[in-house]
Amino acid sequence: MTTLSAPWTADMIEAAGLKIELVKGGSGPPLLVLHDELGHPGWLRYHEALARHYTLHLPSHPGFGQSDRPDWILSMQDLACWYLDALDELGLHQVPVIGVGLGGWLAAEMATMCPRQFGKLVLVGAPGIKPPSGEIYDVFLVTARDYLAASFHDAANCAEYQEIYGADPTPEQTENWEVAREMASRLSWRPFMHSPSLPHLLRRLRGHSTLLAWGRQDAIVPLSAAEVYQASIPGAQLAVFDQCGHHPEIEQADAFVERVVVFLDNA
Repeated sequence: MTTLSAPWTADMIEAAGLKIELVKGGSGPPLLVLHDELGHPGWLRYHEALARHYTLHLPSHPGFGQSDRPDWILSMQDLACWYLDALDELGLHQVPVIGVGLGGWLAAEMATMCPRQFGKLVLVGAPGIKPPSGEIYDVFLVTARDYLAASFHDAANCAEYQEIYGADPTPEQTENWEVAREMASRLSWRPFMHSPSLPHLLRRLRGHSTLLAWGRQDAIVPLSAAEVYQASIPGAQLAVFDQCGHHPEIEQADAFVERVVVFLDNA
């Protein structure tokens, strides 16, 4: 875990009948951050920067990390329904959300179900849409380390990648990745990493400000998927980061934070 200066806490809380891990830190209005298909990666530089403006809420999804894994959550739609109940209990209404990878798909599913629950949406390299050009990379055919390497355009020269993933993983980290991959498989196996209905439902986000943040060299979810999101969500903005793979929030952290803060702060 990368730890920086902003104070944050990690606790087990109960919400909507489940115990989940919740990292919370920063000051200002709440901002919900939903992690990707490999689970919560730690308190990163972009969290640190955003925590100067907002109070970040970073839950580990059910089935990821130390959060409970209920037998009944079998799809992204199930997970979205649980989250909507949990957010009600936590008092997070009209909250802006950043969803990274699988978390972006989750945010899109929730917002189509209950648009009034959320403020502005930032979807980062989100699957959920079948790309018209290219394919979503199959995380289940390779090791977690190989998947992470493929997720970055230039991992060797990305300092934060080296800090987080450069050393040999601990047994705990390896186990967490495998637990995450198992749960991601349960949620997204058939059809693989997309929902045929989602493009047709995204028009429900009209009136919601939505930012799509994508690496131009994203080898995990092709840029063509972002273009479908943009065409399907009325008024959606697309920010494309050059020399960047699946994780602009890490590989181009400064530019990413600058773009997101401007987007969230503008009326």
